[in-house]
Amino acid sequence: MTPQQLLAALDQRGYATITTEHEAVFTVAESQHVKARIPGGHTKNLFLKDKKGRIFLVTAESESPVDLKRLHPVIGGSGRLSFGSAELLGELLGVEPGSVTPLALVNASPQKISFVLDRRLADQEIINAHPLINTMTTSMRVADLIAFLAEHGHETRILDLPVPPDESADSGAGQNDAAIPS
Repeated sequence: MTPQQLLAALDQRGYATITTEHEAVFTVAESQHVKARIPGGHTKNLFLKDKKGRIFLVTAESESPVDLKRLHPVIGGSGRLSFGSAELLGELLGVEPGSVTPLALVNASPQKISFVLDRRLADQEIINAHPLINTMTTSMRVADLIAFLAEHGHETRILDLPVPPDESADSGAGQNDAAIPS
């Protein structure tokens, strides 16, 4: 699916979205000035593989630290997690590094990848994600994202992600809440 096809599919199903075009951003740090212009919860996406080869897409709040050493038991992974390769990312999600997004799950078989959404994002009204390309950001209701993914066979598991022991558990959840017009 292309970004335009994805946006058309969201529109055809009646999901309210706002898409903002911007320069390419590849990391959370590079996206700071873009995020400042777009209200709502922003994402960082971890494309992970466990020691048994199971694949996970973990979508966390962009500014929230995630303890990767303690993440595997929380998400049901077997042993330590590693990042999936760019090749595997392209094969399963149809995107390149820097464009990882929960919206890319429309390109993936539900049997091949498990989706986990950080509760800090799930508790916000609006989530912002790339529509398969890192030169755009699409804002939509969290409930609509979950429903859209369910239409494509993907269960969303909402979990409290572990933070490193030296980090505060409160990392700003609820900030930047915004509304999408109906």
